[in-house]
Amino acid sequence: MKLRRDVFQAIADPTRRTIISLIALQALTPTAIAENFDYSRQTISKHIQILTECEILEQEQKGREIYYQLNPKGMREIAEFIEPFRKMWDDRFNKLETVMKKHQSKK
Repeated sequence: MKLRRDVFQAIADPTRRTIISLIALQALTPTAIAENFDYSRQTISKHIQILTECEILEQEQKGREIYYQLNPKGMREIAEFIEPFRKMWDDRFNKLETVMKKHQSKK
C-alpha cells in the first residue's frame, strides 16, 4: 500500500493554498502557476508535486503541455473534516445574533 502525504499538512502551507486558489478558477500549466510567485519554477513544482501526491490536484496532458486542475474528490476529505466545525460556528453565531436582537429590542 502506497502512503500519501497528509492533506492537512499540504494545505497548511500558504503557497500551496494560493496554488489551490489559482487552480480553482481554471486549469493551469506549471509555468502559468509559477508566474504568480516570486519563487523559482523548481520551488513551485515541488509544491505542485505535494498537492498532486495528496490528490488535491490532478494533471491532464493536452498536447505538449501538462495542465493542473482541482480534484474534487481530493478536496472532499478537507470539506468533510471542516463541515462539523462550520455547523458548530453557524449555530454559535445564530445564537449570538438572537441574543443581540433581544438586547437591541429592550432599548
